[in-house]
Amino acid sequence: MIRIGIICPSEIAFRRFMPALKKANGKFEFVGIAVASPEEWFGNLYGISNNAITEQQRSEREKAESFIEIYGGRIFNSYKSILESESIDAIYIPLPPALHYKWAKMALRYGKHVFVEKPSTTCAEETADLIKIAKEKGLTLHENYMFVYHRQLREIQDVVESGEIGDIRLYRISFGFPRRAPNDFRYIKSLGGGALLDAGGYTIKYATYLIGQTAKLTTAQVNYIDEFEVDMFGSATMVNHEGVTAQLAFGMDNDYKCEIEIWGSNGTITSNRILTAPPNFVPSYTLKKNQELETRDLSSDDTFEKSIECFYQCINDESKRVDNYLIIQRQADLISQFKKLAVYQGEQDER
Repeated sequence: MIRIGIICPSEIAFRRFMPALKKANGKFEFVGIAVASPEEWFGNLYGISNNAITEQQRSEREKAESFIEIYGGRIFNSYKSILESESIDAIYIPLPPALHYKWAKMALRYGKHVFVEKPSTTCAEETADLIKIAKEKGLTLHENYMFVYHRQLREIQDVVESGEIGDIRLYRISFGFPRRAPNDFRYIKSLGGGALLDAGGYTIKYATYLIGQTAKLTTAQVNYIDEFEVDMFGSATMVNHEGVTAQLAFGMDNDYKCEIEIWGSNGTITSNRILTAPPNFVPSYTLKKNQELETRDLSSDDTFEKSIECFYQCINDESKRVDNYLIIQRQADLISQFKKLAVYQGEQDER
């Protein structure tokens, strides 16, 4: 049994990770959750009031206690203390993206397997460094793009491969959501915010799934809004060696959209919860042939549970672990390509 802990009592850890971990059929034992020490939270404490420190500790402990009340385990008084603990084999890191590299690297250095929220880091070089350390120590590094495990992806692909919609002319992937609270980490540059690293990463990941490992970015654009310091929406085109094209659009100040459109010579498939289907939700797709429409149900699934299962398999299977390294690095490299292409075209604001 793998003994696992969590860095930070985040909302996604409470709402999604813990229920999924509970379904893992005894493969994992939840040991506890770490709250940030004042130094870890604020950095240099110079100028930080005692009231601010007290409030930070109170708030984080209150959140952590809600985990313990339901799932057991204990509270660790700092992130470092949970990584140093000999009672921990693996760690889940649901921190903002800019903090992933620091704490994942430290976890690997302490000999812990790492399950990290997407993106793995904010740049390809940092991801490569994490993979290097994980390889040297025989540890798992797993990036939680959980949508790729949903059965609906395979079921839609089966329809495409059956030839029912003919030859593929175009894939179009769109993922965007309405503006969230201003203090959400997605809108804070220092925390690794920005639409590309958030919603954009999903579209790039899914495009790679659809058109394969030879996919390359040929166009890329990010767009800013005056009152924000991060990119707020963007678009791109990816093409594989056979000329099959995927158009991507993403944003985090948008009308909600989470769609795949597959346009074929004989028909078109559309589905509108392709990246975010929650457990027990029954997704569907619409098949259009000229003006005739048909809606068909797809399977429900629990993608977080499956992502945790993949993590477990990587811990116990070296070949799967190595394959997963390649998948993680490929995603980081594509996001890096996007950034370089967008800067080259003069579309990325250097604010």
